[in-house]
Amino acid sequence: MAANAQATLTDGRKIPYVIKDNPPRGGMKYTYFAPDKSYVVQFFNNPNVGLDANTRARLEAITGRYNPTLPEDQGGARGNDQKLADYFSQSFCWPSAIVESPELGIVCPAYPSNFFFNPKSSSQLNLEGKDKKSNWFTSRNRRYLDKSELGNFQMMMKMSILLARSIRRMHQAGLAHSDLSSNNVLIDPKSGRCVVIDIDSLVVPGLFPPEVVGTRGYIAPEVLKTMELSYNNSDKKLPSTYTDLHALPVLIYEYLFFRHPLLGPKIYSAQSAEQDDFLALGEKATFIENPRDQSNRPKGLSPTIKDLGPILERLFIRAFVDGLHCPDLRPTAMEWERGLVQTWDLLYACPNPYCEQKWFVLYDEKKPVCPFCKTTVRNSEILRFKLKSESRGCPGQWLNVNELVVHHNTPLFKWHIFSNVFADEKADRTMQAYVCKHNGQWLLVNQNVNGMLSPSGNSVPAGQAILLKDGVVFRASREDRGMLVQVSLAKV
Repeated sequence: MAANAQATLTDGRKIPYVIKDNPPRGGMKYTYFAPDKSYVVQFFNNPNVGLDANTRARLEAITGRYNPTLPEDQGGARGNDQKLADYFSQSFCWPSAIVESPELGIVCPAYPSNFFFNPKSSSQLNLEGKDKKSNWFTSRNRRYLDKSELGNFQMMMKMSILLARSIRRMHQAGLAHSDLSSNNVLIDPKSGRCVVIDIDSLVVPGLFPPEVVGTRGYIAPEVLKTMELSYNNSDKKLPSTYTDLHALPVLIYEYLFFRHPLLGPKIYSAQSAEQDDFLALGEKATFIENPRDQSNRPKGLSPTIKDLGPILERLFIRAFVDGLHCPDLRPTAMEWERGLVQTWDLLYACPNPYCEQKWFVLYDEKKPVCPFCKTTVRNSEILRFKLKSESRGCPGQWLNVNELVVHHNTPLFKWHIFSNVFADEKADRTMQAYVCKHNGQWLLVNQNVNGMLSPSGNSVPAGQAILLKDGVVFRASREDRGMLVQVSLAKV
C-alpha cells in the first residue's frame, strides 16, 4: 500500500515522497523514494536521534561546509567550483538537505541505475532492483552473476582508482567515513564506476565522534582489539581516518583478487568460531601474503600482489604488514591513488581471447605472462616509455618518475608530458599525443604539445610524429617541467 507524503526541509521547502509498507531499512535508517525516484528521503530507525543536538550539527556540517558535491559559493566545501562539485557528485551519494518534518531526516540523490541489478544480472537468483554492493563481485557470490556483470581487471583497477580518489578527497577535508565497507560502496564492474554511500555518519575529528564501529572484515584491528574497553578509556581506538586507511586497501585487495587479505587457513582459537574470527581480524590478524610470516597463506595462492608490479606490492606490504597493527605506517589514500594511477599505465591486453580478466600488469617485459590465465605473450613487440623528470636542484640530472606500456592508439595526456601534473579530478583530459603503428613502424604523433623535441633536438609541431625505436630518447616538451622520454622496444 503506497501513500504520498511531504517532507519539510530546514529551508522551508516541501518535497514529496512515497510511503510504502516495509521500506528498505539499514542499521541506522529507513528509506522512502521520491515519486520519480530521483532522490530518497531517509529517517532514523531510532526517532530519539532527532533530539540529539550533535546529530543535527553533524548533518548541517555534512550537507554544507564539508560537502564536496556542492560549490563553495552555494555553501559547499572550501575551494569547490561547479566542475569539481559535478565530478564528486558521481563519486558520492552525499546528503543534499536536512528534513525537519515530520521528523529529522535527510535527502540524498538516488543511486544511478547502473548500481542496481537488472532482470538479466543473474539466471539463478532474483536480483532485480537490488543494489550492487561490493561483496556480490568480490566473493563466491560472483558465481551467481551473469558474466556481463563481472567486468574485468582493467575495470576493477579503474574502480580502485576512483575509490581511492574519493577517500582522499574526504580525508583532505578532515573527514573520516568510519564505516567504509562492501556495504557502503556500490560498484559497477561493467563501467568501472563506484559510489560511496551512507555519508551521514562521517567522523569529524574534534567535532563529531563516530556513531558506528564498522562492518566485519573492514574494522581496523586496533578497533576490534580495544572494543571491550569503555568509551572513556584513553586506550580505546575508534573509527578515524586511520581506520579508513585499513578498510580502503581491504576493498582494493578484494576488487583485484576476489578474496579477503586477512582470511586464510590459520586457526587462531579453538574455543569458538566467533573467537577465532575476532582474533583473525583483530589482535592476531596476519596478511595472507605476509612475506615474513607464511602461517596464514593459502596453498597455491595465485595471483598475488607481486603480479601487480612493485608499486602496488609495496603499498600492500605497508598496509597489511607494516601498518596492520601500526596505523601510523599505513599508506594514505593519496598514495593509493597515485600508485594505482601509475600501475594503470602498465596494463597490457591479454592475448588470450578467453581470458576472463582481459588485462594484466606488465611490469617486466622479460616475463610477459598473464597471471590470471597463465598465457605467455609471444610474437609481439612490447613498447615502453620511461618518463624522467629533471631534478629541480641539479639541472641535467633526470630522475625516473613513471613508466608506460603503450599500444597502438595509446593516448598521452598532460600528466605524461609534465612532471608537475597528476591525473586527479582537476586534470585536463585533452589528449596531447598518441602512439600508433603505421606501416610496421611505431610513431608518437603530436596533437597539442608545445615544445615537443625529436631525438635530434628538432621541434616536432602538432600533426608531426617521432619515430619510436629501441633506445631513443626525446623531450616530451621543452617547457618547464617537460619530461624526458626513454623508449624501449622488446620483441617477445
